[in-house]
Amino acid sequence: MSTRHRRSDDRTASDEYDLIVIGGGPVGENIADRAVTGGLQVALVESELVGGECSYWACMPSKALLRSGQALRAAQSVPGAAQAVTGRLDVDAVLARRTEYTSDWSDEGQVDWLTQAHIELHRGHGRLTGERTVSVTAPEGTVSVLTARHAVAVATGSAALIPDIDGLRGVRPWTNREATAVTTPPRSLVILGGGVVGAELATAFTDLGTAVTVLARSTLLASMEPEAGRAVADSLRGRGADIRERATVSSVRRLDGSVTVRLASGDEIVADEILVATGRRPRSDDLGLDAVGLTPGDWLPTDDTLRVDGVPWLYAAGDVTGRALLTHQGKYQARAAGDAIAARAAGSPVDAAAWGRHVATADHSAVPQVVFSDPEVALVGLTAAAARERGMDVAVVDVELGSVAGAALREEGARGLARAVIDRDAGVIRGMTLIGSDVAELLHAATVAVVGEVPIARLWHAVPAYPTASELWLRILEGYGRESA
Repeated sequence: MSTRHRRSDDRTASDEYDLIVIGGGPVGENIADRAVTGGLQVALVESELVGGECSYWACMPSKALLRSGQALRAAQSVPGAAQAVTGRLDVDAVLARRTEYTSDWSDEGQVDWLTQAHIELHRGHGRLTGERTVSVTAPEGTVSVLTARHAVAVATGSAALIPDIDGLRGVRPWTNREATAVTTPPRSLVILGGGVVGAELATAFTDLGTAVTVLARSTLLASMEPEAGRAVADSLRGRGADIRERATVSSVRRLDGSVTVRLASGDEIVADEILVATGRRPRSDDLGLDAVGLTPGDWLPTDDTLRVDGVPWLYAAGDVTGRALLTHQGKYQARAAGDAIAARAAGSPVDAAAWGRHVATADHSAVPQVVFSDPEVALVGLTAAAARERGMDVAVVDVELGSVAGAALREEGARGLARAVIDRDAGVIRGMTLIGSDVAELLHAATVAVVGEVPIARLWHAVPAYPTASELWLRILEGYGRESA
C-alpha cells in the first residue's frame, strides 16, 4: 500500500500515510478499519501482539477462566442436573480452554485480518517526534519514520497501576497479565484491590481451588450500587475466600518463596503469590508526548470526537483517554474517531452534536458494564447516588429476581436484584443495576432504554415474554407506578 524509501544503510525508512494509529489492540484496529472504510490509507503500529490486552491478558482469557465455574454452578443449582454433576472442575481443561481463546498468545490470525482489511502493520515501538510524525523502533533496532497526511491516533491502552507500598515492587507481584496466563494455580493468593478485576479474579481462582484473600481499601465494587459489592463479597466468603474491606497494606515481603503482607492493623497474611488489582495507568509515558507539547505519562484528554485537546491533528481513544476504561467503550470511541478522521480528511461535515455519528456521547452517562463474578453484576448509566449528585429527582425501584417467574425457573432458590433509577421529571430510566446469575444477557435492553431515553409510558407497551427473566421490566414498571401514585 505504501512506497518505501530506504536509506543505503537500511537503518531508517520513510513512509507516508493518511492516518497512523499507535496501538494495535481492539481500539486501534477499529480506528484503522473505520478510516480505511472511509477511503484513507492507514498504518498501524504495535509493539506487542496485535489484538492487545483484551485478547491475550484481560477480557478473553479472564472470561474463559470464569466460564467453567459459572457453568458448573448453574448445573448444580437445578435439581436433576445437580444430581448428575458429581465432580469438581478439571483445572487442566479450564486452562487449556483459556489458552485456546488466546490463540496460545499468537497474533497470526489478527495479522491476517489486518492484511484483509488493507491496514499496513509496522511492528515496533511508536513515538511521536513532531507534527504528524511517528518514529517506529522495530524489535531488531531499525527505525522507520512515518508521516501522516491528516492525523495520528493513539490507542495504547492502559497498564496495571502498582501502588507505592513498601516492598511491593520487590516481591514481583502479579498483575492481570500473570494471573490470566497462569499455568499452575497457586495454593494461596492475596489480591490487592476490590474493584472489577479483583472481584473477577477472586472468583476465578476460588473456582480453581486457590485459597484467596481480597484486601479492599474501601468496600468491594465500591463505585457501584452498594448491594452489588455486598452480594459478591457474601458469595466469595461462602465459598471460602477471606474478604477484608477497608484494609490498608503497610508493607510486603517475600521470604522463602512466600509473600507476607502486613496490614496497618498489624495483621499479617502469608500467601504463595500476590496480585495487584488497584487500578490502571495510561500507557503514555514513552510516546513522545513532550514533542507535541503534552506531558508523558498523563491521560490524553479529548473532545467527544476523540481529538486531543489543543492538538487538532492528534486523536486518542480507549483506555489511554481515561474516559471509560472498558474495551467496548474503547471500540465505540474508535468508531467515532475513525469516522471523524475520515470525514475531516475528505472535507466532509462532522456530526459533533450529542449522539451524533462522530461523537462518543455515551461515555458521560450511559456506559454499560458487566462484572463476571458470582453473582454477576451488570449495570448501565447512573447509580442512584450519582443521579442525585447531578441534581436529579429520582425514584429507586428494586425488584427481587426470585419474584420473577422466568428467573426462578432457571435455578433453585434464585436470588438477585434489579434496581432501576428513574428520573421523575423526565420520566425516563437513568440507570439500571442487575445482580444475579446470567444477568449480563439482560443488560442490553436496559442500555437501549437508557441511551434512547425511552419514556416510562412507552415502556409499558414493550411486553416481556413469559416466562422469562425479562419480566422483571414489568415488575419495575409496576413498582414505579406504586411509588409515584
